[in-house]
Amino acid sequence: MTDIFFKHLATMPILAVLRGITPSEVVTVGETLVQAGITLLEVTMDSPDAATSLTKLHQHFGNQIFLAAGTVLKPEQVAEAKMAGAKAIIAPNLQQSVIMASKSHGLLSLPGVFTPTECFSALDHGADGLKLFPGDGLSPKVVAGLRAVLGKDIILIVTGGVNADNLSQWLLAGLNGVGIGTALYKPGKAQADLRLAAGQFVQSVRTAQTQGWR
Repeated sequence: MTDIFFKHLATMPILAVLRGITPSEVVTVGETLVQAGITLLEVTMDSPDAATSLTKLHQHFGNQIFLAAGTVLKPEQVAEAKMAGAKAIIAPNLQQSVIMASKSHGLLSLPGVFTPTECFSALDHGADGLKLFPGDGLSPKVVAGLRAVLGKDIILIVTGGVNADNLSQWLLAGLNGVGIGTALYKPGKAQADLRLAAGQFVQSVRTAQTQGWR
């Protein structure tokens, strides 16, 4: 599972965070993102009927995408997410019980962390990777420092504080990927605007690649 996630990240390191999405629009939004080249999709569990949205994405796209459940705060949500087709559990916080539940169900675990202590604690508890959050309180320099002590093999993404103008700076600091929320999608956003935003973020990734991001 980790290898598959790495493959998607290496191809297009954008995790689309679909907070507030509804089952009626999830496939249309997914198609727009996939057409742009974004295949890492996260439905947050605080969205209306999140399990149905996850199921629809899983049934429609299958292995074309890597599907994650986000904002997972309780262990019991892990089983629900797995049944709906999620392959990864992403949280905004470090909760040992959620990590353990994720691993027991054979899912990737990416808890939210902010400090070096939280990073190493999450890994000690069995996390497969780390979500730096909120990115608004960090910087590419902080990411570079964390990468230096964590080593190159730890999956490291940041959510928050990333836009199309600074995305390449974040990636070049040593990230495997970036989570993009309202700057990419928010409920009610027109498909034309979503398509435009997705294209801008993808172009920023291409810029990072020309500058040396793997």
